Amino acid sequence: MEFLMSEANEDKTSGDFREMGLRLAQEVISFLKKKMDRVSRSESIMEPYLRYLHTYVSISGPHLGYLYSSNSLFNSGMWLLKKLKGTRCIHQLMFTDDPNLQNTFLYKLCERKTLENFRHIVLLSSPQDGYVPYHSARIELCHAASMDHSKKGRLFLQMLNNCLDQLRAPTSEHRLFLRCDVNFDTSAYGRNLNTIIGRAAHIEFLESDVFAKFIMWSFRELFC
Repeated sequence: MEFLMSEANEDKTSGDFREMGLRLAQEVISFLKKKMDRVSRSESIMEPYLRYLHTYVSISGPHLGYLYSSNSLFNSGMWLLKKLKGTRCIHQLMFTDDPNLQNTFLYKLCERKTLENFRHIVLLSSPQDGYVPYHSARIELCHAASMDHSKKGRLFLQMLNNCLDQLRAPTSEHRLFLRCDVNFDTSAYGRNLNTIIGRAAHIEFLESDVFAKFIMWSFRELFC
C-alpha cells in the first residue's frame, strides 16, 4: 500500500475549517487530474468524485465539537486561546462562531450529507485523549448531554442524530461502520502536564502508526 500525506494545510491550521477543506479538496483534485476549473467551494469541487469515495478513517476527530468536554484544564486553555488569538477554527470547535448555535459551522456541517457518501467509516478514539472529547470522536451520546434538557442539549441531539442518520442511510452496497478504541501505554512519560491534560495520548495518535497498520491489515477489504 502507498499513502500520500496532505501538505495543503501545513502551517495553516488556525483558520476557518471551510478554507482548510477547500485547500484539501483542491489538493486531492489536483492529484487526480492535472487541470481543473476554477471554483469557489470545496463541495462543488468534489461533486463529480463523490461516488468514488470508499473508506473514511477519522483519527480522534472532533465531529461534534467541544460541547460537553469534561477536561476542565483543556477547556480553560481553549478559552484563553480564543481570547488571545481568536482563531476562527477554535470559535468553530467551541460553537462561538455565531450567536445562534443553529448557524454555527459544525451544526450546519452535521446537517449536510457528507458521511453517507462513504462506503465504510472507521472512527478511531482513545479515552486517554484529553484534547478531543471521547463522545465527539466516536459520534455518540455522552451522559452530560443526555441530562441536559436545555436548548443546547436538544440541538446537540439533533447534530448527533443527523450524523447517525447518515451512517444508517440506505446504500446499494454493505456499509461497515467501526468505532475503534486505542489504549496507549503512557506510563513511560511519567506524570507530567502532558499526561494530566491528555496531550500525550493525542500526540501518540499523530506520531505512532501501529494502530493504523493493525486496522489496515485486519480489515484489508476497507482499503482495497
